[in-house]
Amino acid sequence: MKGLITTIRNIFRIEELRSRILYTLGLILVYRLGAHIVLPGIDPEQLGGLKAQSESGILGLIDMFAGGAFSQASIFALGIMPYISASIVVQLLTIAVPYFQKMQKEGESGRKKMNQITRWLTVLVVLGQAPGYIVNLKAQSPGAIVMDGTGFWITSILILLAGTMFVMWIGERITENGIGNGISIIIMIGIIARLPLSFRDEFLSRLNEGGGMVVFLAELIMLYIVIALVILLVQGTRRIPVQFAKKIVGNKQYGGQRQYIPLKVNAAGVMPIIFAQAIMFIPATVAQFFPESGAMQGFAGTFTNFFSFGYNITFAILIILFTYFYTAISVNPNQMAEDMKKNGGFIPGVKPGRTTADFIDNVMSKITLPGSIFLAFVAIMPTLAKLSGVNSNFAQFYGGTSLLILVGVVLDTLQQIESHLLMRHYDGLMKSGRIKGRSSVGGMA
Repeated sequence: MKGLITTIRNIFRIEELRSRILYTLGLILVYRLGAHIVLPGIDPEQLGGLKAQSESGILGLIDMFAGGAFSQASIFALGIMPYISASIVVQLLTIAVPYFQKMQKEGESGRKKMNQITRWLTVLVVLGQAPGYIVNLKAQSPGAIVMDGTGFWITSILILLAGTMFVMWIGERITENGIGNGISIIIMIGIIARLPLSFRDEFLSRLNEGGGMVVFLAELIMLYIVIALVILLVQGTRRIPVQFAKKIVGNKQYGGQRQYIPLKVNAAGVMPIIFAQAIMFIPATVAQFFPESGAMQGFAGTFTNFFSFGYNITFAILIILFTYFYTAISVNPNQMAEDMKKNGGFIPGVKPGRTTADFIDNVMSKITLPGSIFLAFVAIMPTLAKLSGVNSNFAQFYGGTSLLILVGVVLDTLQQIESHLLMRHYDGLMKSGRIKGRSSVGGMA
């Protein structure tokens, strides 16, 4: 306890770090206040249908990422997710389109161009999602719209667009002048805002059962274990022993001292889950335009209920596929082999050049499979928790996208704070070793 107090004092002794933290907290406060401002022309007392729809399923997840703004018909109802979707599209274009590949290699100027393209693409995504949101709002809570008409539609779409762009601006300002990754912190704040209510619901439900408190304590212990596994998954493995690499590719000849290859079991980080989740959002988004269509609602229902078998098997398969995909684009065996050769490095028993590249590619192919399966397992753990009798809201924190993002952002932010402390010759946040954030495993949204 004394060490914690000393660390907090050290944090606030550093003027730059103190200013960044307070700046970040100030913008977070603005964001949370904006999440409670309802769109003009809507009666917040009549939003019962929309809130009930957003209590579970994919829409519940969207509402969590938006910090409850989605179910409250807030000016920030669409949140930061349109920007996330646009960012993913730009990343995919960087792989497939030579023009974007060229921009990526231009350094800072290329990054600015890509950011500008992402912003304009975000506008297009919002202009596509905003009308669907209003159509769904009318279907779920028809009495909520006080004055329906062309004026309401135009103003609502423009306000939703302005809200998303303002949230995006807050995220960028936090990244530049605050602490941590602003976009990720905005998502994390939405998740944290939902956490106390989830704890309360689960506690009350167990309190009404015989022996419920014992079960609740067991659930908390299980949650602690899951968080430990998620931290292990997010941090990944920094180095793989050459002996182990040779063993899994069937080449056991090895001599000399213990050496390592700079490969990670989880090279893709949590990006495969973000990609897969973005794909799984599509049916829910399309279904909002056709609230009266039974066939469309039935199709969307299969892929919007993340406790259903169809949703989870599809989600898991997408995660495994995207893990291989993202590992392939983030780890270049040819470049690694070339860098090793230029710096005089080599893998004992493996010829430099093409043979080394093939060896690294073979190793990555084999170690990616268990990593991808573990990632998929963590992602669908909320369903397993739900089947075990855990409240659906509380079950979302047993792994899944929400917990992975929460742990990853916290580690990233703590890593930045620790870097400031160590630069000023203060002790870090942990005496047992330095904190490893997601930056060590591939990053995230």
